Amino acid sequence: MRILYDSKSLEYKSPFGCLRQGEECSIAIDIPEHCRTKTVFLCIENDDKSYSNRIPLEFHSRREGYERYVGRFSFARCDLYFYHFAIETEESSFTLWKEGRKDTNINTGDSWQLTCYQKEFNVSPAFQGKVMYQIFPDRFYQSGTCDLREKLTPFWIHENKGESPYFLPDERGVIQNNDFFGGNLRGILEKLPYLQKLRVEVLYLNPIFMAYSNHRYDTADYKRIDPMLGNQEDFRLLCEKAHDLGMKVILDGVFSHTGCDSVYFDKYNRFQNGAYHHSDSPYRSWYQFDEKEPDGYRSWWGINTLPCTEELDPGFLEFIITGEDSVVRHWMRLGADGFRLDVADELPDEFIRLLHQTVHEEKEDSLVIGEVWEDASNKISYGVRRSYFRERELDSVMNYPFKNSIIEFINGRHLAGELAQTVMTIAENYPKPVLDCLMNSLSTHDTMRILTVLGEPDASLSKEKKSVHKLSEDQRKLAGEKLKCAAFLQYVLPGNPCIYYGDEAGMEGFEDPFNRGYFPWETIDEDLRAYFEQLGELKIAIPALRTGSVKAEELAEKVISIERRLDDELLIALCNTGEIYDCFTTLEPVFLQNAELSGGRIRIHPFGAVLLRGKAEEPEA
Repeated sequence: MRILYDSKSLEYKSPFGCLRQGEECSIAIDIPEHCRTKTVFLCIENDDKSYSNRIPLEFHSRREGYERYVGRFSFARCDLYFYHFAIETEESSFTLWKEGRKDTNINTGDSWQLTCYQKEFNVSPAFQGKVMYQIFPDRFYQSGTCDLREKLTPFWIHENKGESPYFLPDERGVIQNNDFFGGNLRGILEKLPYLQKLRVEVLYLNPIFMAYSNHRYDTADYKRIDPMLGNQEDFRLLCEKAHDLGMKVILDGVFSHTGCDSVYFDKYNRFQNGAYHHSDSPYRSWYQFDEKEPDGYRSWWGINTLPCTEELDPGFLEFIITGEDSVVRHWMRLGADGFRLDVADELPDEFIRLLHQTVHEEKEDSLVIGEVWEDASNKISYGVRRSYFRERELDSVMNYPFKNSIIEFINGRHLAGELAQTVMTIAENYPKPVLDCLMNSLSTHDTMRILTVLGEPDASLSKEKKSVHKLSEDQRKLAGEKLKCAAFLQYVLPGNPCIYYGDEAGMEGFEDPFNRGYFPWETIDEDLRAYFEQLGELKIAIPALRTGSVKAEELAEKVISIERRLDDELLIALCNTGEIYDCFTTLEPVFLQNAELSGGRIRIHPFGAVLLRGKAEEPEA
């Protein structure tokens, strides 16, 4: 008989997951009677071991050969904590640790993790359980023409919007990223009704500030719209119209580096007062000049067109965040509702904390979301444990753990139990307000298009072949079925399903730049688009899908069950990636994909999904 403790079960730990500052937590553990237990302690310490405590657990009851011990505690200090148990019996003493998802082990294993976050921390309901839509602005839609007289040169524009993004290096071997398709802000504005049909309530725009490249992660001027996209008035009108339709607008904040061809660095002396050529430039202290570096300055991941900034330099902080007309305040006052922080791992905690504070000072209903690829609750970057959640820095993060695990499950490389474990680990480690507005993507501008991934093409193809590659008819048909299954999971899990522009239209594409083609307005996959509309209707209509609790578990090796509960509303989502799966239910079906219900019997075909609704017999604790 094993000692029983499962931190993800309310039977053993209540409340589930993270704790608010001062919130009481109850812990219970079941120890076999034959152990003849004398004392049980819960041993807790914080991350830097400046706090430690041994909390005695008291005998509570006996049942079925086990003795239950129970204790209660709370934290006054927000921090990341780790705990295990110390047990003394009549014959020995030992420690108890975590093994796997819910088992325990004696004297060896892992600690259980527990985050305590600020009592007052919440995220605006305007961003909880909403449908998001990510737009790469140059590639979405063009309306009219823009004044390109001040567009940084050289650049060129594709005559045919159906062409693949250009990828070949120039005569010096440099990939310029200076080919454009002409998408602009007025184009996005014109297509807001299309997005409204998808039930989109949050728009996330990749960088829109003036830059040399088409991706614009090489900012040239933080306070100007790139001329290829339009102007400041276009942005103001876009935000105004989006707000009228109930949509929020999130901008990409790229602050860990600028472009070398920028007002601030000015490597090519285009602007005449940049840090590179002028030691007395007001921007000189913003950068890290070092003759030991290959180019004489520190650059982002060694890319010399992206010089790193000194984010805590007083002048840079004032310009970006704290000044009366800072970059953050400027765009918030023009209509933005928050920022997605590019490479949040490379921004100091103090910088993020100040930015979060300023964003929320400017607008109560706002959002700061970070680009973090791993579990953000315990992330270590550059030797430092990050405090994104417990120190009120980020409202939420991009959710790559869900994305990666869904793809592995759909493509048959993970079993349902592995996906369930990923879901429950993130749900346990993230504060509930964070969990409810996670950015749940299936593909992004940094990853392959989801349809291509699910089509499982040959990844060893040359770039030339990747640039023109299309899935075969059979591959595309199967990938489409898989995508519907993956999107179902994306929408029923906690957080905000985020559509990367064109995924709903059936766009394909390998890695950057082939995942950044122009939206196929003339050849939209109408079946897929209608499916995403249907999922959007579910997300907006059912409160439990937006902010309900979550419980994920394996029903069979290739069948996952996801339970969402809110008050007395109970939802059960089933997804099958294997052979036909049969089960019985008394719940009401609200969604069937590649499945049927007859006489209370559900039959789910391969890559089928079902959403059932009913009343919970009793509310959750």
